[in-house]
Amino acid sequence: MTEMTHDIQEVEGGSPIRMWTRGVTVDEKARDQLARVARMPFIFSHVAVMPDVHLGIGATVGSVIPTKGAVIPAAVGVDIGCGMMAARTSLTASDLPDNLSGVRSAIEAAVPHGRSGGRGLNRSQDKGAWGDPPRAVVDAWARLHPRFDALCGKFPRLLKANHLVHLGTLGTGNHFIELCLDQQDRVWVMLHSGSRGVGNAIGRFFIELARQDMRTWFINLPDEDLAYFPEGTSHFDDYVDAVAWAQDFAALNRRVMMSHVLDALRAMIARPFEAECEAVDCHHNYVTRENHFGENVLVTRKGAVRAAKGTMGIIPGSMGAKSFIVRGLGNAHSFDSCSHGAGRVMSRTQAKELVTLEQHVADTAGVECRKDEGVIDETPSAYKPIGAVMAAQADLVEIVHTLKQVVCVKG
Repeated sequence: MTEMTHDIQEVEGGSPIRMWTRGVTVDEKARDQLARVARMPFIFSHVAVMPDVHLGIGATVGSVIPTKGAVIPAAVGVDIGCGMMAARTSLTASDLPDNLSGVRSAIEAAVPHGRSGGRGLNRSQDKGAWGDPPRAVVDAWARLHPRFDALCGKFPRLLKANHLVHLGTLGTGNHFIELCLDQQDRVWVMLHSGSRGVGNAIGRFFIELARQDMRTWFINLPDEDLAYFPEGTSHFDDYVDAVAWAQDFAALNRRVMMSHVLDALRAMIARPFEAECEAVDCHHNYVTRENHFGENVLVTRKGAVRAAKGTMGIIPGSMGAKSFIVRGLGNAHSFDSCSHGAGRVMSRTQAKELVTLEQHVADTAGVECRKDEGVIDETPSAYKPIGAVMAAQADLVEIVHTLKQVVCVKG
């Protein structure tokens, strides 16, 4: 009999929780939040918990929530379709300049990043959004806007959301663009972002709509962020359609950014190179229909990646840490899932209070990145050790490539 590689937590009045968290810290508040989710009446089989689990809104980041007949918008979250993209280039470390500050500056100039405020199309002063979007961005948006117009026809409030001006932009927080080297010193481009302002607006709108529905139907919940849409209702169908659109926006956003980063690299590096080999693209905040244990279910992955057998994925570490290109092992108990990263061990406020600038500089040694107080909330020690996270999910994925960052662009 093979040894079980994860732990099972029984929940009184709810479904079991299977946890791939051996050797990593799980906050008690996160455990309580998991238990509240497990008590929802439409959970299918069990809740699966990844080693990067930490407290979120409604549901923990790093959880896989299978449901029958309902979906919880806050479990998907507001960064709908957020995910990773990576491409191995034909460059090697020796092709890069000795001083990488120019490469970092070129990437920062090619991709708007950081905060953007207000609404509208003429905000060239905002580094986090396009002023006048390039023609390629406008053309890319043309593929998406008919479905968005149809959505706004039902919900006009969404018209005010940032969409075109955020397509091909990075954002803030844990979103990043990196150059990495693998074990053979081959250069990879890796980036992390999602559906930006428009996905945020869609997420918040439907979370509030679900809360209103709960009040209309006199349904009391242990947490109002667990408000849900029952399948068969109009709001359920509208939400599923809106999330599918936002996931498509997020995937296109990553492709546009990748194109602009590669153009910036080509302007900085004289040697011609290819960048299509072993490209990987994966969501980690989304809901989809899948078949598990012989049943058709809705699977919400909040800070979790699909890891079906043979499926390629990306598990990034924090700034200055290793990242991994992985291949799924198709573990049925995890609903074919794995972690989406290292997972926070400190809140952003705690990191700013507890981590010194000197510690941040030391922890990001050898990486061309920001070394100022504005990114201390993203410093490596704010996250769980990626080695421990990978060890805890050894039966969920196998490591194909180990990457080490040499350039990191943050918002």
